[in-house]
Amino acid sequence: MQSGSQSSSSCAWEALSLSGTPIPGLETDVLPLLEALGFSSLAQFEEAVIPAEVRTRHVFLLPQPLTEDQAKERIGQLAAQNRPFRSLAGLGYRHCQMPEWLRRHVWENIYWYSPYTPYQAEISQGRLEALFIFQTFVAELTHMEVANASLLDEASASAEAMLFCYRIAQDPRRKQFFASSECLPQTLAVLQNRAEALSWEVVIDDPFRTRLREEWFGALLPYPTVRGTIFDYRPWVQEAQKKGIRVGFACDPLALTILLPPGAMGADVVVGTTQRLGLPLFYGGPHAAFFSTRRAFLRSVPGRIVGLSRDLFGNPAFRLALQTREQHIRREKATSNICTAQVLPAIATAFYVLYHGREGLQKLARKCHLLARVVARAIGKDPRYRVDPGPYFDTLAITTTPERAEHVRKHAFDRGLFLGQRETRETGEILVAFDETVDTGVLETLLDVFLEGNLERDAWKLPRLWEEVTEDLPAELLRKESFCEQAIFRQYRTEAQLVRYIHSLAQKDYSLVHGLIPLGSCTMKWTPAACLVASRWEGFATPHPAIPLDWQEGYQELVAELEHWLCELTGFSSFTFQPNAGSQGELAGLLAIRRYHEHRGESHRKLCLIPDSAHGTNFASARLAGFDVVTLPSDKRGCLDREAWKQAIAQYGEKLGALMVTYPTTHGIFEESMTRLVQDVHEHGGLVYWDGANMNAILGLCRPAELGMDVGQLNLHKTFGIPHGGGGPGAGPVGAIAHVAPYLPSHPWDRRSDRKGGALVSSPLGNASLLPIVWVYLSLLGKEGVRKVSLTAILHANYVASRLDPYFPVLFRGPGGWVAHECVLDVRPWREAAGVGPEDIARRLMDYGFHAPTISWPVPGALMIEPTETETKEELDRFCEAMISIHTELVEIAQGKLDREDHPLRWAPHTAAMVTQERWEHSYDRKRGAFPLPWVALRKFWPAVGRIDHVYGDRFPVVRW
Repeated sequence: MQSGSQSSSSCAWEALSLSGTPIPGLETDVLPLLEALGFSSLAQFEEAVIPAEVRTRHVFLLPQPLTEDQAKERIGQLAAQNRPFRSLAGLGYRHCQMPEWLRRHVWENIYWYSPYTPYQAEISQGRLEALFIFQTFVAELTHMEVANASLLDEASASAEAMLFCYRIAQDPRRKQFFASSECLPQTLAVLQNRAEALSWEVVIDDPFRTRLREEWFGALLPYPTVRGTIFDYRPWVQEAQKKGIRVGFACDPLALTILLPPGAMGADVVVGTTQRLGLPLFYGGPHAAFFSTRRAFLRSVPGRIVGLSRDLFGNPAFRLALQTREQHIRREKATSNICTAQVLPAIATAFYVLYHGREGLQKLARKCHLLARVVARAIGKDPRYRVDPGPYFDTLAITTTPERAEHVRKHAFDRGLFLGQRETRETGEILVAFDETVDTGVLETLLDVFLEGNLERDAWKLPRLWEEVTEDLPAELLRKESFCEQAIFRQYRTEAQLVRYIHSLAQKDYSLVHGLIPLGSCTMKWTPAACLVASRWEGFATPHPAIPLDWQEGYQELVAELEHWLCELTGFSSFTFQPNAGSQGELAGLLAIRRYHEHRGESHRKLCLIPDSAHGTNFASARLAGFDVVTLPSDKRGCLDREAWKQAIAQYGEKLGALMVTYPTTHGIFEESMTRLVQDVHEHGGLVYWDGANMNAILGLCRPAELGMDVGQLNLHKTFGIPHGGGGPGAGPVGAIAHVAPYLPSHPWDRRSDRKGGALVSSPLGNASLLPIVWVYLSLLGKEGVRKVSLTAILHANYVASRLDPYFPVLFRGPGGWVAHECVLDVRPWREAAGVGPEDIARRLMDYGFHAPTISWPVPGALMIEPTETETKEELDRFCEAMISIHTELVEIAQGKLDREDHPLRWAPHTAAMVTQERWEHSYDRKRGAFPLPWVALRKFWPAVGRIDHVYGDRFPVVRW
């Protein structure tokens, strides 16, 4: 970048700082930080830190920044272009009533949406308890013994169930999975896509008309079916299990409140989505999927599980159980690539369930069933239609001629109703699904659409119909098993009671409200409130994801603009927004690479090289995409070991399908040899997958495609302003260069796409309602703001590194001795010198009012710090002072000035109960334990529990009440 353009950029940044728009990273006064590092301007800093060979000279075609009011007006125009339909289509999505207290006190509450994943359990007790409630509800509702803390969406959860069945079947000779033809169409598409990568076959058929085969390792049964029908699967399940076939159910949770649960039918695994329990349709997401199974299979469950353990004082304490970040530990041997899931939606579901209780949920279920009965009785009197006799729960399958079906759907469209159909059946079938929000007005409009004015006949009047219908569910399929009888599900029946409980939990969690969350590779930065408003507007929150694209022009325009902006920033030619997590983006990109090679007749290229410093999901994603994985070591500088690289290229060159790299690297440096590595891969016929988790360090500075990257995902919940949600929701769109782009994911509901990749998740845009957040974020930044955001993030990391290096040496440095946006500190010597490890430092930081950095990754025994661009110098200094103070304590322990077995780090974190107990028996005083520096008392955050006994929790796992 020429100095002249940098000068004009500086002027633009100065103008931005006067606009009044609260842009993250642009309000901070960077001059004191620059001066501390010996620079006079950001331009000079950029010249020194970013290697010349990776710096872009591209003139970005991005808009000028908008003010908050301008962005709100523009995003409002886009929302207005999405025609608000009342969806009765079903297909896995239902409208529901999101209570106002749930929106205000949870969904839009920064105490709930800004925390990090609860790996530091002592300061995450609130959301861990909420997730424990979610697990208990799911396990009891499905009549299974254990459940996890949510998955991403129903279709991908069904794919996880398929993988799970293969693991527990323990017969690698079986390579077929059966799925009922009555499953949701998007679920079938995802199953086929995921199975193909593993060389499995998905057999799709009517379970009652096909012979069970010895080749099947598992099966998936819908309950109710896509057409609303409910079946007694017990004889089928018994026969399947005699043949060693593991059986999964895909269920509607509301139906299970009154129907015989899958566990009572002998299910091995149960999945579904909790969308209809409190959340809008959101044009497909985010919603929390669920997964439950038997206790015997607990250690094979994908995703995260919350367990109940105890702290050092014997108090009950929640934690993530059984190493549920196991893909970072087992890597290519991991059973799943799921890292984060849908924590915030799962928490919303938990509180929705607490409010309604068992009786309230059953009342809603019976209402939906009776609504279907009323309409079936009315339409069934018209000879033009045949209503499937069922038995059914809340969905009607209505058969007529193809011409009349098209007429009815169009007439319904004109009246603002969206009715369903399946692509896999004749167009003469109409699906009508009912939900808790359907009222008399909707019913009258619906009947008028079908009966065309005949509604006024006495026999069809609604009051009479309501008097005539009763529940019509088979006695043998009615639920006899009780659920949610525990006190927690019975004591919150008023808004006041529940909101007080919600806030009592929020007070137990550390969030960005309390201070810096310095996690490396996780980018826990502040999201401006202005970015969050539009996601809940009707135009973005209410559309059904199967609505024809022509009727959602606002979403299409928003996605087109976002795709253009992301292509400008990365250099890729196109993006897909289908992946609803970074790990799903990895999988989508690797599947695209695999199909690219297959299309070229090079299906033998099934080897993926991955540096040992990579994110753990990289290894798992590569295996799930059908690749064999070879791990490459790093050298002492944090770069890929050159000798090992040469040997790998010589040995595997002909089989090489992909190299997976993160840039900047997870060691926090701009690796100078990256372009050479990329060239080597291309010369040997492979492609390069770029993990874009660290894109926030190169926005507007480097373009991955210019470095030779072929495919890569962006973690929108890290780089582009989506809050972390305590562990999700997120989004991981994937970009690719032109000749790989055709192999990105497709979807059965996206008729405009001609891509050759299969479906990855339930809806074409994944967590679609999060995209307005990203649109507003980039609109506020503009083309100059993105550059300053990245430079500020790098500046902050180098400032922290320079202050802490004399105390905790920085392990890796790039060109000129600088780090990128994060740094790795060496605390390993203190294990021997003072008997203290990184986990002790992490818990001691809680006493200073901080969340810990990343522990023991990518280097065992080290700390990885990413201060982000949104923190102030004051906050960075506070954190540095805390770390320096801890260093003083380490020295005192090593020198014998503090008792080696009884020191503040040994007993951290110090709770209020601990420091106020009558007797204090430690060798240091209470004040040093709880208030180690003077300023701590000014905004003290008290951990809810003492240090948690993780060993006890794993020896005696308790994962539900």
